[in-house]
Amino acid sequence: MKPGWWIDLGRREYAETWRLQLALVERRQAGEIPDVLVLVEHPDVITLGRRASSRSNIINDAMPIFEVERGGDVTYHGPGQLVGYPIVRLGEDERDLHAYLRALEDALIGACGDFGVAAERNPGFTGVWTGGRKLASIGIAVRRWVTLHGFALNVSTDLERFAAINPCGLDAQVMTSLAREAGRAISLEDVKPRITARIGESLGRAFEPAPSRLLVE
Repeated sequence: MKPGWWIDLGRREYAETWRLQLALVERRQAGEIPDVLVLVEHPDVITLGRRASSRSNIINDAMPIFEVERGGDVTYHGPGQLVGYPIVRLGEDERDLHAYLRALEDALIGACGDFGVAAERNPGFTGVWTGGRKLASIGIAVRRWVTLHGFALNVSTDLERFAAINPCGLDAQVMTSLAREAGRAISLEDVKPRITARIGESLGRAFEPAPSRLLVE
């Protein structure tokens, strides 16, 4: 297992977290820090990936909108959703982005199973599903073999908020949450340690709490 850090930002504005990601990528490229898993909850926001049709899938533009460098289509982030940004330098034997995406899916499927929800892949669609409904979205970018962006798992998300978009080009009704599928209340605090462990297992990293200086250096 390669060493790494994880950091919990709590609830943080998207723009601030995006800037942090880019700074961490530069530091990881320079070898100043190990791999870092950033966990965060965002206020309501819509992000657009590189897919040409992504803007056409916005139905209501009342939320802040950011065009970012990740792959994929339009995505909603908001309260009750756990977002994870693995800043990982892929070794020579790891430089298969399809395998990296499958590793993220494996981790999310395992974490959902930890809460009694049987999750799975949906052939042709990146992300994590259960019974034909989508639990988690994934969209990544890579710079000099350091990853950024990542996944968004609906834990206790207000699913009506997805009506602002066609998520990843699909009808908003396809979205679901971990709490809805489990039939009980589940908090982000419940999920964070399981996600951290599962991502670490899937990526072969041993994530330990980041030193407090990480955000001020």
